[in-house]
Amino acid sequence: MSVLLCLAAGAVCLYLILYYNVFKGARYCSSVKLRGKTAIVTGSNTGIGKSTALEPGKERSQGYNRLSQTRTKLRLLPSTSVQRVGTIRWCSCNGTRLDILINNAGVVGHGHTDDDFDLAFGFNHLGPFLLTNLLLERLQKCGPSRVVTVASIGHRLGKAHFPLMTSKKDLVSGQSMWRNLQAYCDSKLCNVLFTRELANRLEGTSVSCFCLHPGYINTELSQSLSLWQQLLLMPFAKLFLQDPEGGAQTTLHCALQEGIEPFSGRYFSNCALQQVGAKGRDDALAKKLWEVSERLASL
Repeated sequence: MSVLLCLAAGAVCLYLILYYNVFKGARYCSSVKLRGKTAIVTGSNTGIGKSTALEPGKERSQGYNRLSQTRTKLRLLPSTSVQRVGTIRWCSCNGTRLDILINNAGVVGHGHTDDDFDLAFGFNHLGPFLLTNLLLERLQKCGPSRVVTVASIGHRLGKAHFPLMTSKKDLVSGQSMWRNLQAYCDSKLCNVLFTRELANRLEGTSVSCFCLHPGYINTELSQSLSLWQQLLLMPFAKLFLQDPEGGAQTTLHCALQEGIEPFSGRYFSNCALQQVGAKGRDDALAKKLWEVSERLASL
C-alpha cells in the first residue's frame, strides 16, 4: 500500500512540476489605454482569436474597435480574392484607422487551398503574408502600429521546401497525423521568417512586428484530427493544455505592451522575449521566402 501511495504522490508531483514549469503560461497584465484604437484579429470567431478579440474589451473597454468578424477565409488566393474580404475593403476605401493587425487564424490538416496550395502553407503563411501586405500602407499611415503573427514553438521542427512551394504540391507526403504536424511546423517556420523579413523591410518606419508561441492550448485545431486521435489526446488536453484565454496572453503582450518596439522582428513566448530556432534567424532564408511568397501571392 505504501508503495502505491509513494507512486501516486510521485505522479502528482511530476504532474505539478510539468504543468507549472512547462504548460502553464504567464498572464498579461497592463493598464494600456486603447481609446480610439482599431485592430483586426483574424480567426476571431473561435479559439485563441476569439479570446484575443474579447479580452481587451473586458479589461480596456473604452474604444478598442475590434473588427472581430473578419474570420478571414484566407484560403482564397490570389490577391483579387482576398481583397473581396469586406473588412479589408472597408479599411482601404473608407480611411478607417488600423493600429494593430493580428494574424491569428491557423489550421492543421491535409488538403489544399482553393488555389491548390498545400493547406497549411497556403492558409497559415501565404494568407497572412498577403493580408499584411495589402494593409501595410494603412498601418504605416496610422503608425505607430503593429503586426502580430501567431507562430508556434513547432517552428523549430519546420523546414523550408522552396521547390515544392512553387510547384503547388503537398509539402509533406502522405496523409498521416505526422504529415499534418510536419506541414504545420513548416508553415510556422514561415511565420517566423516572414516576421523577420518584414521587420527588416519596415526598419525606420512606425510599424513594428512580432511573432509568438501562444503556449500549449486546447483549441479547435484538434478537430482536424481523426476521432480516435482526438480521444487519445483528450486526457492529456484536460490535464495539461491551457484554454484559449490562456493562449491569448502572449498575443496581447505583443499587441499592447509598451516599449517593445526595439524588438521588432523578434519572437515571444510566455509574455517574454525568447530565442527563436536557428533556421528562424537566417536572414537569407527569410529574404528568399519573401521573394517566393510575392510570386505565389501575385504581388
